Amino acid sequence: MAISMGGGGETPMSDINTTPLVDVMLVLLIIFLIAVPVAIQTIEKLEIPILESQESKDKVENLLLTVSTSDAAGRSAGEPGFEGAARNGECRVYFNNTTPVTSEELYDQAFERLDTIVQRAGGPEAIMENPEDIPQVHIRGDVNAPWSCVAGAIYNVQSAGYPTVGFISNPVDPNG
Repeated sequence: MAISMGGGGETPMSDINTTPLVDVMLVLLIIFLIAVPVAIQTIEKLEIPILESQESKDKVENLLLTVSTSDAAGRSAGEPGFEGAARNGECRVYFNNTTPVTSEELYDQAFERLDTIVQRAGGPEAIMENPEDIPQVHIRGDVNAPWSCVAGAIYNVQSAGYPTVGFISNPVDPNG
């Protein structure tokens, strides 16, 4: 702390009091030391949870998607020699768990499918009267599929008009 005593004139003191600045910097340093290790954790360790589940009463209209990636050699699921999804593989989305589709095809087919269901129900107003009749999307994501692949599939089906997207997990083995 600086104090100006006595002296000749009444000149203002131009020294900066650095104590509050140092206090603030020490607090920020402590916050960053705690926050940085939490922020740099990767999602590599993420695994799809194994949950105790109940049998669902699926409607036939629900859309089923499988999201995976190609293996290290670039082969897709279903091709001979497929070794399982690779973290750095290309995204693969399967419409109704069987038909491989691109991002644009996923949007187009999902939109056409939902439009057919809505028209069969009597239009948007009629299907909104019974919200349980609105179809849902169920996504089965491979453990090794990057989140960007899953997020792309979610974006496309929600853009096509599906309001509800859920995930399918592996059930708990009751015997094990």
